[in-house]
Amino acid sequence: MRWLELLPHSSAARCRALFATHAGYSDITPTQYELAYTWLRETGLLTDQERSRPAELRVFSAAINSGSAGWFANADFLIRDPSELPADALRAADLLGLSEVEAYGEITAVWGKVDLEHRQRVGSAGELALVKLLAENVQAEIDHVAAVSDGYGYDIAVRRELLALHLEVKSTLRRGRLSVHLSRHEFNTMRKDVGWHLVAVRLTGELAPAAIATVPSNWISAHAPVDRTSSGRWESCRLEVPPEVLEPGIPALADARSADCHALLTGAVRWPG
Repeated sequence: MRWLELLPHSSAARCRALFATHAGYSDITPTQYELAYTWLRETGLLTDQERSRPAELRVFSAAINSGSAGWFANADFLIRDPSELPADALRAADLLGLSEVEAYGEITAVWGKVDLEHRQRVGSAGELALVKLLAENVQAEIDHVAAVSDGYGYDIAVRRELLALHLEVKSTLRRGRLSVHLSRHEFNTMRKDVGWHLVAVRLTGELAPAAIATVPSNWISAHAPVDRTSSGRWESCRLEVPPEVLEPGIPALADARSADCHALLTGAVRWPG
């Protein structure tokens, strides 16, 4: 925090001199100041574009997003209000002079941004992996429509004579938890389209497919939100899908699979792989 507060007005050399000679800064050693400076550079705080934000909030956000907080990847599930903040987050907040409410707000904001970027990267990788598997193992025309537009309400079209399937792909790196973000448009497409199927793809850390399963549409219908009045309408939701409801592979492709079809598509590989 001291570095971030002084650097906009002084050079790094002048800050070092101040830290080394002024009694008000002597509670921390020069070595600790240098370690702090290195950490600020590694986390991007020395060059970020949010210098108008208080230093304590910037430091806290960078700390929880630096990879050392093991709970952060599941913060949405583990921390639902300020009373559920982990001990390390509470200690950091206290050291930085932040309240529990402020700390919770920062965690929520940072997780939301990181989760969106993560879902976009993993989602794209899952779609491409499934398109490749289908092209190599299914005797049908495969069209990655999501590469053209996100307005279809599904990602991949599979066509073959009397067969017309529309696959909405949801990808994850997690083994123990399947969270599916579903838009209202995707949900409405499912309700109107008998060929629509939600396909979950679990990827390895190297973004290779490890397991594929289908989420039954009747389960989705039973657990999706319901508009209670005409004055309120849900536009997106997150569904936590229990492993026991998943159907291994993509059963709807049974009539179009090649003789030596990959085990991920047939269901021979059980979730999560």
